[in-house]
Amino acid sequence: MKHSRTKAKGFTLLELLVVIGIIGILAAIVIIAINPGRQFAQARNAQRWNDVNAILNAVHQYAVDNNGTVPAGITDTPTEVSDTGADLCPDLVGTQGIYITGIPTDPSGSHTACNAPYTSGAYDSGYQISENATSGRITVSAPSAELSTTITVSR
Repeated sequence: MKHSRTKAKGFTLLELLVVIGIIGILAAIVIIAINPGRQFAQARNAQRWNDVNAILNAVHQYAVDNNGTVPAGITDTPTEVSDTGADLCPDLVGTQGIYITGIPTDPSGSHTACNAPYTSGAYDSGYQISENATSGRITVSAPSAELSTTITVSR
């Protein structure tokens, strides 16, 4: 008499554990390769580049309209763009956002904005501005740049 044994179909526990382990290792490698912290830092630095250029463009538009004179708060030493430093808000933003709708703020989130219409009050952009005394070039920088990046634009 023949006995027929039916073989159970499916995976053994050991096979399942090996596959889950391999998937876990591959997921860890992908997460390390993507490095979301670095990606976010690069995105914040890209925003800083845009903000620095926007401030510099607004200052130059102001200078064009005022016979080459830049806002009074800009000196030859790098000064924080804020209500206590280089206060650009009354000149560049004004009551209608003449040259820029608002002074951009550093994307780190620890700064306050100055937007149109300008009303006297505290703001701190997180950016610095200066004018070279000999060449008259304006330099705007982002001292809070991440990933050992220097963000400075002069014109």
